[in-house]
Amino acid sequence: MALNYMGAAAINAVAALLSIPVIAAGIWLSTQADNACVQILQWPLIGLGVAVLAVGLAGFIGAFWRLPWLLLAYLVFMLLLIAALACLAVFVFVATTGTSGRPVPGRAFLEYDLDDYSGWLRRRVDAPGRWDDIKTCLAATAPVCSDLNQTYTAPQAFFAAWLSPMQSGCCKPPTRCGYTFVSATNWISPIDGGSDPDCAAWSNDQDRLCYSCDSCKAGLLQNLRREWRRADVVLIVATVALLVVYAMGCYAFRAARTDELFRRYRQGYT
Repeated sequence: MALNYMGAAAINAVAALLSIPVIAAGIWLSTQADNACVQILQWPLIGLGVAVLAVGLAGFIGAFWRLPWLLLAYLVFMLLLIAALACLAVFVFVATTGTSGRPVPGRAFLEYDLDDYSGWLRRRVDAPGRWDDIKTCLAATAPVCSDLNQTYTAPQAFFAAWLSPMQSGCCKPPTRCGYTFVSATNWISPIDGGSDPDCAAWSNDQDRLCYSCDSCKAGLLQNLRREWRRADVVLIVATVALLVVYAMGCYAFRAARTDELFRRYRQGYT
């Protein structure tokens, strides 16, 4: 019996340790400037990771001190947490579906369209007043455009450069607008600017640039998509591992309870 309970304690300790990559993924997202400005996924990850840690430690204590009621509570709550982690992993995967950018003739960088991303994700940045707060945060914490003028002084070098999604979307006008290159963040407007809202939103003011453009929002969503997909891989692996550990814990708990019943039977308690 003691051996079965100690096995259950070891298994539950492993379950508690599996919370570490989930918490780490949430903390990593919070250190990314774009995620820090949007603040959507990191707190659910950290919260669920802390909950898994707490429930895993409770299961370890219940097994180590042979408290069947605490072990039963561990099995119930851990199953709920595994279901929540699985639902979150599926939701992140669905929410981040979309293209990875559109090629532009004569350019090495990609450009991004807001319509290529899920409606739920677009609404997280495009809600009234929401984007103003996000772009102010981005300008303060993630100055992605400031080094482009020093790095790319000639148009050929700029057009052959790989730009990050936010540099492509926020630091220059969309290529379709037909602006003429002066520097990486300074462009001459065409005579006929057309009716494209992003073309009209572009400004050579270094504090504005294309931060009000839909292409900038799309660049941000592409960054989020890439980072969320990385965190989702960690989440999926941790969820599968937790499910395996949970199944082992159920078996160990059942074996311990069976041994307990046999012990009581041998001692004449039944």
